[in-house]
Amino acid sequence: MPRGAEAARLRKPSQTMAVLAMCVVLIVVFSIGLNGFLTVGNLLALARNISILGILALGMAVVVIGRGLDLSQVASFAASTAIAIIIMNAGYPTGLAVLVGLVLAIVIGILNGFLISVVEMPPLLTTLASSLAVLGIIRTTAVQHYVVYLAKGHDDFLRIGGNLWNGVPVPILIFGAAAILLHLFLSRTVLGRSIYAHGDNPDAARLSGIATRPLTMMEYAISAGIGYVGGVVMIAETALMHLQVAESTLIFDVIMVVVLGGVSLVGGRGNVMSVLVGTLLIGVLLNGMTIMDMDVQTQNIIKGLVLLVAIVLDSYLHPRDEETSKQGD
Repeated sequence: MPRGAEAARLRKPSQTMAVLAMCVVLIVVFSIGLNGFLTVGNLLALARNISILGILALGMAVVVIGRGLDLSQVASFAASTAIAIIIMNAGYPTGLAVLVGLVLAIVIGILNGFLISVVEMPPLLTTLASSLAVLGIIRTTAVQHYVVYLAKGHDDFLRIGGNLWNGVPVPILIFGAAAILLHLFLSRTVLGRSIYAHGDNPDAARLSGIATRPLTMMEYAISAGIGYVGGVVMIAETALMHLQVAESTLIFDVIMVVVLGGVSLVGGRGNVMSVLVGTLLIGVLLNGMTIMDMDVQTQNIIKGLVLLVAIVLDSYLHPRDEETSKQGD
């Protein structure tokens, strides 16, 4: 790339920074226009509300950076945490139950990665099919009525969804810890850098000696594993798992957070900071709309418009000819 073009590219603001600026503006507007927005109670509630969404988005980001998509993430954690609750209710140790659920989630992720990388099925259809299959199996064998409740006597486990000093939610601390660990993994390890290379140009990554099939399986396993952490936080907050969460718009909210923050659907671009700013913007937006008592349909319209703005912004900051050149097309 010529020096002038490279300098222009460096001067161009990143999508992540642009979204962060939008978030700051939105916070200022809501603070001025909405009574009760800029209060300690509301800010703590906002932090709690974005925690699970942010944790799920961290897992999704790994797959999207690797040029994939995981529509089964919510179904995976719903089924796995439901099994964990059933095991806990049966009297087995909490640690064992949580571990069994984690292994189940990771197995689902590995199976997705196997079908996508070895059988060469499309990620969108593969994960959609596995989502339906997982829900069908779990409802047929274990949770016939959609809801499984955590029995009393698990107060230590429920502290995961509680508060610490001055009302600080434990889930936001878990979100922060997961973000730090994922940042270190993606930026400081060979496997993390391989995920970027895989998403940037799969053919070049394969020719350079990267085992792309096992790497794909690992990406989907990480997505499912981190998603399971979000599911554990969810049941610790509510003491139940409702399988209909897998049929809600949550998975699309997760994808919106990832894309909005600057993780490209064409792969190879984005980082943990992208997820953080995307989560914050969507969290602030949803919180403001809730205070304004907007109906669900209006909220969906606004979220759709925000996603369109993010796509346009991404196209402006990263022109399509650069993307196709980067992919070697």
